Amino acid sequence: MGRLWVNEAINKIEADFQRSADTHLFKVTPPSWPDRHIYLKDESSHPTGSLKHRLARSLFLYGLCNGWIDEGRTIIEASSGSTAVSEAYFSKLLGLPFIAVIPRHTSAEKIAKINFYGGRCHLVDDASLIYPESYRLAKETGGHFVDQFTFAERATDWRGNNNIAESMFEQMAKEPFPEPEWVVMSAGTGGTSATIGRHIRYSKMRTRLCVVDPEHSVFYDYYRQRDPGLTSANGSRIEGIGRPRVEPSFMPDIIDDMHQIPDVASLAAMLLLEEILGRKCGGSTGTNFMGILLKLKTMAEQERSGSLITLICDQGDRYLNTYYDAHWRRGQGLDVAPWLDRLRAFWYRGEFEALNNCS
Repeated sequence: MGRLWVNEAINKIEADFQRSADTHLFKVTPPSWPDRHIYLKDESSHPTGSLKHRLARSLFLYGLCNGWIDEGRTIIEASSGSTAVSEAYFSKLLGLPFIAVIPRHTSAEKIAKINFYGGRCHLVDDASLIYPESYRLAKETGGHFVDQFTFAERATDWRGNNNIAESMFEQMAKEPFPEPEWVVMSAGTGGTSATIGRHIRYSKMRTRLCVVDPEHSVFYDYYRQRDPGLTSANGSRIEGIGRPRVEPSFMPDIIDDMHQIPDVASLAAMLLLEEILGRKCGGSTGTNFMGILLKLKTMAEQERSGSLITLICDQGDRYLNTYYDAHWRRGQGLDVAPWLDRLRAFWYRGEFEALNNCS
């Protein structure tokens, strides 16, 4: 009976995928450099509104095929929001109870989305407690702790099977510069950057991978120092990316370059991108776009033509009361105006010096 339920569960997930179209690849051209093309893969158009929809699908299939998820078993995840939203969706699809263990400061919009899909939020005051609380709840309920931070890099097949890298490079095939100079990606679990980095190598491409990291995250320092014991006392203000500890899914050896992006620069880049696209994206997309601007600056200085790709990670309407709220930003000591002026000077007028000392 258990195997029959698992077979039906896998079929439901695959049928849900079959009903979904691939995400769009937007192209924008910097006014000052028409021969440098920027692409943004819109992962916010997934049913649950973020890049984490792909990860949640992979984690559920991984858990089902490993015998960890079965009928009636409670699903538990440690997540700052978007992964939990997507996992709540798949739990509902399979008729399973879901508990998200999240920091208390997680945006109200994300909590509402988890609740919308039938999930329950277990809030913790100290972000470092999300792991022990998840293990405790799994033991208490007899449930399965999905543990995205451990299994993200291995749950997704980096060689193919419609992973994020295969999808974006197939969409680039007919573009003027089909093989990008750089893919820029922020890291939360590290699973997406691992998938992209492996796929680039597997496909024998010359494309390089740049990972961007927010403040209060240890990934950047770990990339430079290789000290797995690094920790940070503060959690990232840019939801969904940056970690206070080195996660098992983060793979520094396949990364070609890293930048640590100030939070105020991430939010300024987010606001600039809103001007360019005419729509709101989340803070982690701002971090990604800031990395794109830094790589664009290098290409322009070197007089290199080509293309750059990054992701729109999630929808901006999840952050109307935080990142898009000037009062909230002031309370956090984040004055975006000077940074936004610098980024506009670079984007619209091609002033290289505006981006000096930006990371």
